[in-house]
Amino acid sequence: MSDKEETRERILEAAMARIKHYGYSKTTMSEIAKDCDMSAGNIYRFFKSKIDIAEAMANEAHEEMSAQLRKIASKSICARQRLHDLFDYALSYSFEKLDSDAKILEVAEVISSERPESANEKLAKERVHIVKILEDGVRTGEFAPMENYDFIAEMIQAALMKFQYPQLFSRLSLPQLHREFEGVMSLILAGLKQGASTPEIINAK
Repeated sequence: MSDKEETRERILEAAMARIKHYGYSKTTMSEIAKDCDMSAGNIYRFFKSKIDIAEAMANEAHEEMSAQLRKIASKSICARQRLHDLFDYALSYSFEKLDSDAKILEVAEVISSERPESANEKLAKERVHIVKILEDGVRTGEFAPMENYDFIAEMIQAALMKFQYPQLFSRLSLPQLHREFEGVMSLILAGLKQGASTPEIINAK
């Protein structure tokens, strides 16, 4: 790791420690710089704003989850189970991360509001794993043939969005969310198995 990378990581660690203690809204760039024994001007060489630091924190957490999703997508089990397990893991991981500290939830809410494109980028990365599972399922005959894997993967994500970022959409407990998730996932898997054709999307761009 280069000196620049080490400094950047030190800033992120200091920012996370301060935000977890005081909260995002009560944390300033000057305070983070002070915690790192550097000037406020120097910290802006690495991050242009506080929201950039928050987004970097979220990206690191997502990389941890993404590594596990990649493992699930590559398991030597049936495609139906992999698709279920992929979203089931994402639900539990996200819920526990956001439920562990209200201040982390605050960061997630700020990013959702100020950087909505960040969530879209993460969904696009996750879609790669879903497409792999769909392709495997079609190849083994578990799923009916489909024309546009990426579109189907995107629609599955849309149907399960509530369970991707649970606390941003509801205040249900994890058992309650799992109950709903199992119901929605069973409908999705039934549709894939029955081979319902891709519906015509009116006014789609």
